[in-house]
Amino acid sequence: MGRLNRLSPEQASAEVRELFRSFLAERGNVPNMFRTVAHRPEILTTMLAHFRAVMGPGTVPVPFKEMLAVRVSRLNDCDY
Repeated sequence: MGRLNRLSPEQASAEVRELFRSFLAERGNVPNMFRTVAHRPEILTTMLAHFRAVMGPGTVPVPFKEMLAVRVSRLNDCDY
């Protein structure tokens, strides 16, 4: 059991709810890591920007990046 709970949109501040809504529209879900970091909106904002830069279009195909992220999560027994 983690020390921090994962915030639902109802538990989050208005600022975080808006970030959750935009991420949900982009990806179809809000990953647990973002729901946990949502306790600190200023960190969540920069983390989302970093995630979009890394996981967005580039020289490595997006589906490959997503498969790699899921594989690493499974290898580390993440509750993903």
